[in-house]
Amino acid sequence: MELWGRMLWALLSGPGRRGSTRGWAFSSWQPQPPLAGLSSAIELVSHWTGVFEKRGIPEARESSEYIVAHVLGAKTFQSLRPALWTQPLTSQQLQCIRELSSRRLQRMPVQYILGEWDFQGLSLRMVPPVFIPRPETEELVEWVLEEVAQRSHAVGSPGSPLILEVGCGSGAISLSLLSQLPQSRVIAVDKREAAISLTHENAQRLRLQDRIWIIHLDMTSGCQLGTLGTNLQVWLIRSRGRPKVWHERSWTHLPWGPMDLIVSNPPYVFHQDMEQLAPEIRSYEDPAALDGGEEGMDIITHILALAPRLLKDSGSIFLEVDPRHPELVSSWLQSRPDLYLNLVAVRRDFCGRPRFLHIRRSGP
Repeated sequence: MELWGRMLWALLSGPGRRGSTRGWAFSSWQPQPPLAGLSSAIELVSHWTGVFEKRGIPEARESSEYIVAHVLGAKTFQSLRPALWTQPLTSQQLQCIRELSSRRLQRMPVQYILGEWDFQGLSLRMVPPVFIPRPETEELVEWVLEEVAQRSHAVGSPGSPLILEVGCGSGAISLSLLSQLPQSRVIAVDKREAAISLTHENAQRLRLQDRIWIIHLDMTSGCQLGTLGTNLQVWLIRSRGRPKVWHERSWTHLPWGPMDLIVSNPPYVFHQDMEQLAPEIRSYEDPAALDGGEEGMDIITHILALAPRLLKDSGSIFLEVDPRHPELVSSWLQSRPDLYLNLVAVRRDFCGRPRFLHIRRSGP
């Protein structure tokens, strides 16, 4: 996993997101006197950039620009009409900027401060401590889409895969795939209630709730699969027009058929590396969404062990992992020939690090 400074830079320098003066980010601010002598957006950006730099806040200028733009209702500072750069702000706007900037001084991630962020062109609600999707994960989604397109072309029919996401968090992966694969269906699983709630909210915001089933389930406990239902129509009929949040303790009675794809950005940080993470991560994000155990493989091996009983023949698993994991995963799979899983491809991220795995089922 990249350290927060580089990740935040990649996020802040990428596509922007639209802000508003409503929602979680403003739920607790109290009126404060405006900063004396500062009245315009460009002056506020300059002031808070200096404050952030003195306090050692990563990406000081980008943070201040996003906060000011958010309060003014824009995606990015650069997208503001030039006239707004020098136009005096209202007293309320100045108070909002002060409050949000004070949260950044406490090392709160910009995504939580603003309460939303873009991922694959979708504006997603962000609420602590649910894991914030990183730019690397957008590359994972793009790879999945490429593979689905190739398969669809090979069989001469549009892509309509049944996809399982393990560890859905904010729903970023699931909802991105749904939005770009109009005939797909997704089952999204997470063990954290906050993540389940946020995925459901984002699905409704994006009007994708009719094609996603969201399941509250800890895949590491009680995972005796039993006999899976094979009639997907039952699931589709039951899910139509209803909030689909299901609380389950095991995989045994889940009414779905075999998956075409399993996709996951699982907890993969080596346990000994957790203390090296930036304060923004350590203080605000759920450690259970990051800590992958001694070698970062705890959840990864659970997914792989379950996959043969969840996947169709020639079904695929796409994982985001630590750069040290391709070799570890390859060795682990070689030690488990009974799983009939093969590592078929490794892809590097935008920093050139081996980050993504494509594993395929080939056997009974």
